Amino acid sequence: MIAEAGAFALILALALSIAQVLLSVAGRVRRSAPLAGAGEGAALAAFLAVAAAFAALMHAFVVSDFSVENVAANSHSAKPLLYRVAGTWGSHEGSMLLWCLALTGFGAAVAGLGRDLPRGLRAMTVATQGLLGTVFLAYTVFASNPLARLLTPPAEGRSLNPLLQDPALAVHPPFLYAGYVGMSVVFSLAVAALVEGRIDAAWSRWVRPWTLAAWSMLTVGITLGAFWAYYELGWGGWWFWDPVENASFMPWLIATALLHSAVVTEKRGALAGWTVFLALAAFTFSMLGAFLVRSGVLTSVHAFAVDPTRGVLLLIILAVTAGLGFSLFAWRAPTLGQGGMFAPVSRESALVLNNILLAAATATVLLGTLYPLIREAMSGEAISVGPPYFNLTFTPLMAALLILLPAGPLLAWKRGDAKGVVQRLWIAALAAAATGLLALAVVNPKKAFGVLGVALGGWLIAGALAEIVERTRAFRAPAAESWRRLTGLPRGAWGMTLAHLGLGVFVLGAVFETTWKVEAAEALPVGGSLDVGAYHVTLEAVRPVTGPNYDADRGAITVTRNGRPVCEAAPERRLYTVGGQTTSEVGLCYRGMSHIYVVLGERRDGGTYLVRAYWNPWASLIFLGPAIMAVGGLISLSDRRLRLGVGRRKARAA
Repeated sequence: MIAEAGAFALILALALSIAQVLLSVAGRVRRSAPLAGAGEGAALAAFLAVAAAFAALMHAFVVSDFSVENVAANSHSAKPLLYRVAGTWGSHEGSMLLWCLALTGFGAAVAGLGRDLPRGLRAMTVATQGLLGTVFLAYTVFASNPLARLLTPPAEGRSLNPLLQDPALAVHPPFLYAGYVGMSVVFSLAVAALVEGRIDAAWSRWVRPWTLAAWSMLTVGITLGAFWAYYELGWGGWWFWDPVENASFMPWLIATALLHSAVVTEKRGALAGWTVFLALAAFTFSMLGAFLVRSGVLTSVHAFAVDPTRGVLLLIILAVTAGLGFSLFAWRAPTLGQGGMFAPVSRESALVLNNILLAAATATVLLGTLYPLIREAMSGEAISVGPPYFNLTFTPLMAALLILLPAGPLLAWKRGDAKGVVQRLWIAALAAAATGLLALAVVNPKKAFGVLGVALGGWLIAGALAEIVERTRAFRAPAAESWRRLTGLPRGAWGMTLAHLGLGVFVLGAVFETTWKVEAAEALPVGGSLDVGAYHVTLEAVRPVTGPNYDADRGAITVTRNGRPVCEAAPERRLYTVGGQTTSEVGLCYRGMSHIYVVLGERRDGGTYLVRAYWNPWASLIFLGPAIMAVGGLISLSDRRLRLGVGRRKARAA
């Protein structure tokens, strides 16, 4: 009965979303507060109904109710509880239900937190959010029902893909979807503003907190996915430009551009049209990601489905939703104001250049992701676009952006002083040069591009600190005055500084790990050893172990340096009895910010095991940097100047 109640709740949510659209539009047309309020109530009720359906599906997974088709296909009674819970969103149907939960949740948040929005704009935003909810709920109910029953339930399920049975990947989808679907609010605000003809500084202030929240969650989700790929897949890397990785990265790039563009619109009233375009594009790229992952057009460890029929439906949803949004933009674009003028050297110009480079970088990723799919569809020839393409196209654009990044916050609005900025950043430039020269002197082998990358990371970190020094007038004003300025800095300023600093930390880690990684692989008998960098890796033993739903060979590996013990690692090679799939569990030894990374391969003739070992210098910074960026985003979100709305008094005046 619980599954049937959940299925009914899902249908009820669809009806409530339709009511949300109709009531909100009627409230706007008739200028009726009660009707608009009823639409907001329907938004909250739709979220509660989807939450009930989601809880029913989770209950079915937890109790292993194999009469539910989705549970039978993606769970097993021997699976640990955490992965039974994570199985709720580990399939195509469950992931779409999670998408709908996030979508209606953000719709309820807009209805509840948007009280300070002008009445007409709020009603149209809630209506647009309800329309999106209606479309995706209809798809879930009629084409991807996660609570459908089986007439003859099996005694056991087929279990979840073993690669997905991992703690990091258990929490990765909720964060990723919070980022993906959070962009829907920005999309709805853009559509509402185009309908209302209201795109100004106040509107951009309403856009920024929603974008910032979605961007922060998306940063966490992408980082968790990269960390999972790093230690679970066993190929020694953390990013491979997989099309599904790109599908999550493109909305992040567009959201980053939107955050900077919205600042210009808020402060100077400029770039209004471009900001609206980015707001529409951010959710469009999120829907593109949903299509790529769930359509079956991709073969990837990240992909959910191989059903072309549902893929066509998702493509239609993407085309219609994005098409209507951009058609409305094309119709209203000529009426948008131009905003204030600014000089070529100004903060506005720096942010425009920032947006140009981010847009170009997104275009290169989009081309590299879609070109193989388009070519295969047209000619039947399967090709792949890998890291060499992205290294040649994406990397130079981002390098140019990162070089210019520290200068932007130090430029004045409208007309800046380039000479003054250079004077403020000369110490940061010296610090960056010293960082690069130190790497050149200490690190072997000496690689020019690696040294330049290290200098670039140092430039970003030093530039972020230089901004704090400039804001507090440190070393130029009395200590008490500098301290007063430091403690009085708004949270938004701290958040921006942390985001830029975290980016520098990431660059340092990525450059070191990719440039100076050392790899060794050898078939070892028990007692055999190999050298990786300065470390000596010995396979002491291989023992069978039994897990809750797998059997494994676990290696006992010792790592020494100059004869002294450094650490012990226990990599595993697991065989999941249900499905007969094998996975590798990496053994990681942490040496400060660096990692010794060991993978145990299959047993070979003669009793040897293939052992692959990597020395990954500063690899922890790859994941620490984005974590700092996400924290910076959340700190900025807590700034009272960025709270939702612009104040009731200002809203009434508007």
